[in-house]
Amino acid sequence: MGKLDGRVAVVTGAGMGIGRGVAGALAREGASVVVAEVDEAAGVDTARWLTDEWGVRALFQRTDVTDRDQVHAMVDAATEEFGRLDILVNNAWRSLGFERIEKTAEDAMRAGFDMGVMAAFWAMQRAYPALAANGTGRVITMCSLNGVNAHMYSAPYNAAKEALRSMTRTAAREWAPKQVCCNVICPGAQSAAYQRVADANPQMAAAQAAANPMGRIGDPLDDIGTVAAFLASDDSRYLTGNTLFVDGGGHINGVQWAPAVD
Repeated sequence: MGKLDGRVAVVTGAGMGIGRGVAGALAREGASVVVAEVDEAAGVDTARWLTDEWGVRALFQRTDVTDRDQVHAMVDAATEEFGRLDILVNNAWRSLGFERIEKTAEDAMRAGFDMGVMAAFWAMQRAYPALAANGTGRVITMCSLNGVNAHMYSAPYNAAKEALRSMTRTAAREWAPKQVCCNVICPGAQSAAYQRVADANPQMAAAQAAANPMGRIGDPLDDIGTVAAFLASDDSRYLTGNTLFVDGGGHINGVQWAPAVD
């Protein structure tokens, strides 16, 4: 018996990295999962992995989260296929690279808000009736210490993630009477995006890992996903509007983040 038996989750960007790890942790606790992913091969592979590894029902739904109609279709697919929706994980992001603020294109800033804010806004609006229906609704939003600490060269990402964090906390206040708990995770994990930066900046990555109080960067499934599974379960039913820094303590004194940018 898992803590999420009978529950249904939608995880955006579930094809790889943190999204895949979160989907796996939810499935391990018994949840059925809609794998919302723009990369079809990665999405199909994740859905197959969830079923083969944990025997749960998993549905791949190709979703470009910057398209409102596709986001709505993602939510509708969950309720049509499984008859309910209990957990929405706002995770999807596509790298916009690194640039100084004075060189950042307006299109890049808009793209960041489309991926980081509007996608979650559309999903949360569409999902709210189902989330509020059974007293088991959970919204779990992936934000970032980059935004909290205003790390250099990623203004679109930082600004979008902080706006998303505020929106999630606002939903927590408004939706609390319906027992819909909305919380934020700021993870530190070995995602594909992190690995790309680490490969391009090996000295920075080594220093960051060494400076982490636990001496390592987290695992998407067993370090980040397990916390998401807790937030999705009844164990967190009195926890809402919070930001959890799931990063081995890296946030305590800040982390070294200065990728090479001209």
